[in-house]
Amino acid sequence: MLNRRILRVKAFQNLYAYEQCKGSNFNLAKDFIRESFLPDLNSMEVQDKAALNRDAEATIQVFERNLTHNDPIKDSENNPKIKKVALEAIQQYHQANKKDQEFLIKNMVVSAERIPQLYIFAIELLQAFAVHVGREFEKKKKFQGEGAVGFSSDLNLANNQVLARLRESDVYRAAVAKNNVDLEDIELEIKEWFRDYIKPSEEYQDYLKITDPSLEDDFKAADELLKKIIFKNEVLLNFFSEKDLNWTENKSVVRSLASKVLKNAASLDEGSNGQLPEIAMNWDEDKEFFQNIFNFTIQSDRENKALIAQKTKNWDIDRLAFTDKIIISMAITEMQNFPSIPVKVSINEYIDISKTYSTPKSKQFVNGLLDVMAKELTESGKIRKSGRGLLDNK
Repeated sequence: MLNRRILRVKAFQNLYAYEQCKGSNFNLAKDFIRESFLPDLNSMEVQDKAALNRDAEATIQVFERNLTHNDPIKDSENNPKIKKVALEAIQQYHQANKKDQEFLIKNMVVSAERIPQLYIFAIELLQAFAVHVGREFEKKKKFQGEGAVGFSSDLNLANNQVLARLRESDVYRAAVAKNNVDLEDIELEIKEWFRDYIKPSEEYQDYLKITDPSLEDDFKAADELLKKIIFKNEVLLNFFSEKDLNWTENKSVVRSLASKVLKNAASLDEGSNGQLPEIAMNWDEDKEFFQNIFNFTIQSDRENKALIAQKTKNWDIDRLAFTDKIIISMAITEMQNFPSIPVKVSINEYIDISKTYSTPKSKQFVNGLLDVMAKELTESGKIRKSGRGLLDNK
């Protein structure tokens, strides 16, 4: 399932994208201001280009000064056009940011909810290869006769017990239908991929050497074909990337869940109808967390940046690693807005994210800063934990 760590990472990735969008929107707003003060080529009056350029730069300064304020531009900005253009630029900037925020959070959730379809596609590729093996065997038997088709181990993949259990599972068949997983349109590719990548592989050839494979043998073979070929071969990976714009981020999760499906099927008792891993055990609850950590971090941006700047007085906040600022802001937001999550859990989660997604020195920096900030925010009452075992805010 998708655990909270994965959800935090995906929220982090989308917050990173949002910050990039904000930077682009900021530059677009300044471009709008400069365009508003270009000479009017249709005017019969003489255009003072130098004065227009000065007004454009003055408007940009007004725009930047008032960008984060909720109040209207002060009346002291007495040039009507400067005030008007600055207000329009501010409005355009905030509208663009809001549009980007809405798009990213929708894409973030859709990407997570697409993961079951992707891991079922991976399993169905194995199933398709198994069916192909069975059909090829039957063709040989038809044209060469019973005694010329080779060894019975040629059918190991076709008879794989783990894949058979899944095919017979009502839960699995329902999941295939629910997620609209269908490989009929790539039947030719299935044959080519088996011929070029599966059949010559060391994993498949070792599997063929086993006479009467056990359930454990079948699981090992299917799992190795999954991990070492399907999730490593560039041609097969392109199949997934065409289905998912976020495939690079989702790949490791999909691989893990697909492997878990095989493992669950291998451990089922006879006649059992085991459950498939879902997106999350409590997806409605986790989706709310997922959306909230994204939205709350954006809403708290100004306060979080001020807090970070206060605690890094010897550092220019603009010189801090861009990813570190996002990670720390997320951690502060989580500690203050999710009373049931222990402070130590939040800190450890974001330290681990910094190990993968930030600079080599980020782990120590993020750890030290969050420890100090968590202590002070708890003492000031801004971090309050509730629930069993959390009343001490630890």
